[in-house]
Amino acid sequence: MSVLVTGAAGLIGSETVCFFCDQGHDVIGVDNDMRRHFFGEEAGTSWRREELRKKYGNYRHFSSDIRDAEAMDKLFKSEAIELVVHAAAQPSHDWAARDPVTDFTVNAGGTLNLLEATRRHRPEAVFLFTSTNKVYGDTPNQLPLVELDKRWEIRADHPFINGIDETMSIDQSKHSLFGVSKAAADLLVQEYGRYFGMKTMLFRGGCLTGPMHSGTELHGFLAYLVICILSGRLYNIHGYKGKQVRDNIHSYDLVNAFHHAFQNPRCGEVYNMGGSRHANISMLEAIEKIEELSGKKANVQYHEGNRSGDHIWYISDVGKFRRHYPRWEYKYNMDMILADMVGAIAHRL
Repeated sequence: MSVLVTGAAGLIGSETVCFFCDQGHDVIGVDNDMRRHFFGEEAGTSWRREELRKKYGNYRHFSSDIRDAEAMDKLFKSEAIELVVHAAAQPSHDWAARDPVTDFTVNAGGTLNLLEATRRHRPEAVFLFTSTNKVYGDTPNQLPLVELDKRWEIRADHPFINGIDETMSIDQSKHSLFGVSKAAADLLVQEYGRYFGMKTMLFRGGCLTGPMHSGTELHGFLAYLVICILSGRLYNIHGYKGKQVRDNIHSYDLVNAFHHAFQNPRCGEVYNMGGSRHANISMLEAIEKIEELSGKKANVQYHEGNRSGDHIWYISDVGKFRRHYPRWEYKYNMDMILADMVGAIAHRL
């Protein structure tokens, strides 16, 4: 079986490459290290690309751009692809405001190119897309929240006490431009499933994280926080008293969910996917945990103003995916995620 992975040297892409290469499948990676262009040298993924090339004889890498429709068409025409995992993206809502055209052409246009290449040449392939909770805009900020000592929490009698499910509207709210471009891609993936009957599925991720994340200030908050604490660098907290809450899912657990979905695919299906109540943490709680694990003190500066469109509290309800795929389970809880990241990033630094 051949698996095509976009964003193959990034966090989720490289985890996907490892997962399916370890199972003995032929894996084709597409990644032109746009992350370096977006966020600078430190956030580049060439180091991970070279690790994958050296480790796996059943991995082939193409430094192609998903915005190049002709290149994508040729690739799909020449390869017997049975699974597409589309993880390439411009991932930062802050960066998107600087260059909306590049953001949209990568996130929406690139996704359309991949869907069309799949439809023309590999219509029976399973197409899995990493969407984002940012498609909901700032609607989560309208939830009734209670301020606790170190975190915000949703009111205990609210229907979303176990997390936000797929019934939340993506309409009538303020989105970042990144949220808009990903929402366009999200709807395209749904529509190719519903209109053309293709096996398309999408995962609206909370915070996707893990030891191979090339964290930077504009994207990958948990990895970047670990980098800052380990190196003594200043970390800036933006608004909400540092009590903003995110659920975090380890890259392995997400890719394992991909595997379960591939084994029993659906058409145009949508899943919220994150750490849920199983693995979530506030900024203040994360700082304390990382200080404890590393033995180092954080250098933190607080700014009153929050980032535009940022969520105060977001925890995913993964109940729908669990109902459809009851054999899937988490491997990593929050403490395990942080320990894994501190160890790996300390080694890299």
